[in-house]
Amino acid sequence: MSAREAGAALAAAMGIGRFVYTPILPLMTSQAGLSAASAASLATANYLGYFAGALATIVRAPSRTANRVSLVLLVATLAGMPLTHSMAAWFVLRLLAGIASAVVFVAAVNAGPGWGLSGVGIGIALSGLIVLAHARWEFAWWVAAALSALLTVLAWPLQPEARKPQAAGTRKKGFGALFTSYTLEGVGYIIAGTFLVAAIGGPLGSSAWVLVGVAAALSVLITRGIPLPVILAVQAMGIALPALIGGTTAALVSVVLFGGTFLTIAASSLKTGADLGFPRAAAVLTTGYSAGQIIGPLVATPLLHHGYHQALLLAAGIVAAAALTAPALPSRRRAATRTPPHRTPAEPVE
Repeated sequence: MSAREAGAALAAAMGIGRFVYTPILPLMTSQAGLSAASAASLATANYLGYFAGALATIVRAPSRTANRVSLVLLVATLAGMPLTHSMAAWFVLRLLAGIASAVVFVAAVNAGPGWGLSGVGIGIALSGLIVLAHARWEFAWWVAAALSALLTVLAWPLQPEARKPQAAGTRKKGFGALFTSYTLEGVGYIIAGTFLVAAIGGPLGSSAWVLVGVAAALSVLITRGIPLPVILAVQAMGIALPALIGGTTAALVSVVLFGGTFLTIAASSLKTGADLGFPRAAAVLTTGYSAGQIIGPLVATPLLHHGYHQALLLAAGIVAAAALTAPALPSRRRAATRTPPHRTPAEPVE
């Protein structure tokens, strides 16, 4: 049951509450007069909020009450977007949405990630379908708020659980490399997530976000057990593809590879952090990941003067560096069999 509730929470908070801005943005640009600079500012507000929320979960692990308050806050921020045309109000709403989504993410992961992480992909697909079905930006935000509220009801019983850390000597080994890799993934992932759909363009661009969500939802179920460095390398190739090869086929492959890897990378990284027993591993890793999302647009923006290709190649290179950095750790079962008799093996993580 916890995986189902976690999936609903992640669909509400991440797939819709956080990522629905991506497909709604073109509507706001054409219908609400949102400039490119203002659009970037709203994206930055969400990244900053997510970073602040992740930091807060390091100080104090999210409780059931904190999770519920955050879910309600997310619904309110979605419903508030069409009520104003004030840039300052939009900035605050997206900032609060970022904070709340980080709290819900860590709470849901602590409840037991597993297949529940596919909720992020389901939410992303739903957010894309909202825009395909409704051409007005105000109505799209209202529908997003309604869907998020429905998913919040399903996620209401979610009970986050604190993970018990291992001995200090065990948890230090490998976590630094994992943190570095996941932070680099945050940088490369957000560059691709921001510009990949725009780089593809054309008729495919409008539905690419839905395809990303579907691929992400399925990936959590079918790619278990693949080593983290391999998944990162596949993502790097997918991000680079549109910059190296033109055409619809390359674009489709790129979208599927990107959507089919970013959730698996998150699931694998967070599970590895839990297996290592590092205190509040999910919160610490999410903080590094969110810091990377703030850095990504800053380093990519100077490359956009001649289109998106250079930015995508930069993102691919950063993700490739993450693949080289990622620890290729043995499975828990093999690690446990090598654990000396006087040590306590890692507790299982659902």
